[in-house]
Amino acid sequence: MNIFERREFSGLDGGVLVADVYGPVGAPTVLLLHGGGQTRHAWGRAAQTLGDAGWRTVALDLPGHGDSAWATDGDYRIEVLAECMCRIWRELGTPLAVVGASLGGLISMAAVGRADAPPINALVLVDIAPRMEEAGVDRIVHFMRAQPDGFATLEEAALHIAAYRGRPMEGPIEGLKKNLRLNALGRWVWHWDPRLMSEANHNHRRDPDGYERALRGLQAPTLLLRGQRSDVISEEDARALVQTLPRARFVDLKGAGHMIAGDANDAFAASVVDFLHEVMPPTPAPVGGN
Repeated sequence: MNIFERREFSGLDGGVLVADVYGPVGAPTVLLLHGGGQTRHAWGRAAQTLGDAGWRTVALDLPGHGDSAWATDGDYRIEVLAECMCRIWRELGTPLAVVGASLGGLISMAAVGRADAPPINALVLVDIAPRMEEAGVDRIVHFMRAQPDGFATLEEAALHIAAYRGRPMEGPIEGLKKNLRLNALGRWVWHWDPRLMSEANHNHRRDPDGYERALRGLQAPTLLLRGQRSDVISEEDARALVQTLPRARFVDLKGAGHMIAGDANDAFAASVVDFLHEVMPPTPAPVGGN
């Protein structure tokens, strides 16, 4: 039967990584890896939708994000995060599909190229590819580095987010408490380690040739979901990825920008469900499972 539980994994420097888990025990696993500066809650209803559709769905807070531990030395280089992710993949076992958005996608691409990477059954890249549009990336960096001292109120934070996304925030403003925390000075600050955006960590992520090399040996079917309004991944960037992988395809989601799960959650979830039904269909949980 479908259940919800909180699960912990070993992260960087022995710290704990926190995940929400949905769906039947014993079913094929889908691991959801959010973007930089987000938390496991960024997937909205998608995690529950995948769980209801029959997959064991794990929505993880990346290292340095949300309720997961921060790196003691502030080292969030891609190869460090990819090594950590390979350990989690081994723990989850197979069948396993990985869904990575933005930073989560970069980590996934780097991980599949590692010699110690366990096999995965499917990869979904959410508005991310080896080659990206510099203007769009720079806009994200500017947003994440702005307001280092946080916000006086949740309303102020909501205005900042709305200016970045180009539209007012939807839903109750209290929902921002999943992405912000109140510090000792009474300011609302982002729920992630600001060292993630240091020059050393950020510049190390800009390696299109390295990601392409990492993907060369990938045999698992791959889906790139691109937001049709994205300024991070162009149609040319998407087609370049598809040409390098033997079992890749890409889909443009109308009405969505870079933050696909937030802009078009239902269409996003439906696209992932359709793809996984084809390449890694869910199987019934073992009799007596819980």
